[in-house]
Amino acid sequence: MDKLKILFLCTGNSCRSQMAEGWARHLKSDSIEPYSAGIETHGLNQNAVRVMAEAGVDISAQRSKHVDEFRDLRFDYVITVCDHASKHCPLFPGESTVVHRGFDDPPLLAKDAPNENAALNHYRRVRDEIRDFVQTLPESLKKMEKTT
Repeated sequence: MDKLKILFLCTGNSCRSQMAEGWARHLKSDSIEPYSAGIETHGLNQNAVRVMAEAGVDISAQRSKHVDEFRDLRFDYVITVCDHASKHCPLFPGESTVVHRGFDDPPLLAKDAPNENAALNHYRRVRDEIRDFVQTLPESLKKMEKTT
């Protein structure tokens, strides 16, 4: 069986989409060929790197990529992981199916945290929610197509 090519798309490709790509590589490398990109590039969020490492997944070698880098690549699915990207998702050539599964924005949630651990707890919660979602792939994609 061929692996599904899945692009996780977010606004800046710095946090949520990077975590999703990391989880997919870690948990689903037998069935998914994961990518991540943004409609902008904001660099790799070091708090996302840190909390992923706590969970045993190293995303430190990943980099923030603009969706245009993948213009010539055909994806089976494009999964938008933030509301902004969902509303501004570019058109993809070919037969890509676009679905949305939004997650909270850890940097936004963490900006008013009283201390570093409280800030990182936002990242940890979203990291775990993304892991739980990725564990349902690719089976859950057909259901998602019907709701988006």
